[in-house]
Amino acid sequence: MRMYDLIAKKRDGYSLTKEEINFVIAGFTSGEIPDYQMSAFLMAVYLRGMTDEETAQMTLAMAHSGDMVDLSGIDGIKVDKHSTGGVGDKTTLVIAPIVASCGVKVAKMSGRGLGHTGGTVDKMESVPGCRTSLPREEFFEQVNRVGISVIGQSGNLAPADKKMYALRDVTATVGCVPLIASSIMSKKLAAGSDCILLDVKTGNGAFMKTLDGSIELAKAMTAIGEHNGRRVAALITDMDTPLGYAVGNSLEVSESMEVLKGRGPEDLKEVCLQLAANMLYLAQKGDLQQCRSMAEEAIRSGKAFEVCKQMFAAQGGDTSVLDDCSKFHKAAYSKQVFAPQDGYVLSTDTEKIGIASVLLGAGRQTKDDIIDFAAGLILHKKVGDHVKAGEPLATLYAEDETRFAQAEKMFLSAYCFSDVPVNKPALVLARVTKEGVERFE
Repeated sequence: MRMYDLIAKKRDGYSLTKEEINFVIAGFTSGEIPDYQMSAFLMAVYLRGMTDEETAQMTLAMAHSGDMVDLSGIDGIKVDKHSTGGVGDKTTLVIAPIVASCGVKVAKMSGRGLGHTGGTVDKMESVPGCRTSLPREEFFEQVNRVGISVIGQSGNLAPADKKMYALRDVTATVGCVPLIASSIMSKKLAAGSDCILLDVKTGNGAFMKTLDGSIELAKAMTAIGEHNGRRVAALITDMDTPLGYAVGNSLEVSESMEVLKGRGPEDLKEVCLQLAANMLYLAQKGDLQQCRSMAEEAIRSGKAFEVCKQMFAAQGGDTSVLDDCSKFHKAAYSKQVFAPQDGYVLSTDTEKIGIASVLLGAGRQTKDDIIDFAAGLILHKKVGDHVKAGEPLATLYAEDETRFAQAEKMFLSAYCFSDVPVNKPALVLARVTKEGVERFE
């Protein structure tokens, strides 16, 4: 069997057998298949797609490429959550402490930034001293004691995905249902949680641009999880505009802490409460309304914020920056971007806003780039807001002034204006379970 032949077979639109898929994943994981051939294979999959059977087989091959984590050493039901990625999507930092404070264990392995989207691990590492790589024994002990630990994907957990993830990021092969579904679910199956909530983003700032496409992805992932004995649900959430106002690592951590303190942007708070309620529901803590009330009380009482601090402290983080976010390191330079005209914000190209943050240093343009944790931007006007010409749309932050010109140009190209009032977008558009699809439009 030759990789060349399998690339050609997929390029020409044919389905691969179980043995052929196993050959590709095993060969790439071991290093026998080089990056350049795997890049060609990924592009062939992106262009030609995969059948449900191919996707399921690739997911299992990727999951079994390394360790399959046994979480039986952690007491109780374990629940996990995964987002398909968005701009300003810092929900894990809010909902994981909420759920843990309600008595459900969260043993979570998260990713780094991918393309124009941010990664939870990068955000956590913006807290000085925070470790996102823990030995298995320490990870288990922390979850049993604190109720929560969020770490990076370990070197031996779905290593095939880790290598493929890095290649997809720099070869324009991210937005593809089989690749996204197999990537996410291989890690989730290998990570061992009993329940999995999927936050599937939809819109111009997401990898899935349409609601129908997002539902297709959610159904594919839910089916993979349920077939493998997990309780799975998915919420389809809006990414036609960034979530919250902060885009960038330490900026997003600061905003997340505001929500846990009972403040923060309403859109971020609402999405987090719905996600947390669904996680608690999967863990059989009650019906959805009861679980929503539990999540609200966790914020109101301050329990969720305290659990968040305990998690960061256990992982070596300096929690003083969580109590007082003004203590975070600040970027050396800032620059305001002004509205070119009067009107209402009609739409924002969220992907371009994400790219602008990458240009400022908040994300990676190549897999080896080093992130500037203080870089990013704060939005002042979002969809539906009225703005006057010359009024600030956002403030940009960077360590290098030369980054501003290109980032500002990209940012301004993301905004469209209207002379008449504009409705703010819905936040949660659908819910997908094994029972079917519930649309909220």
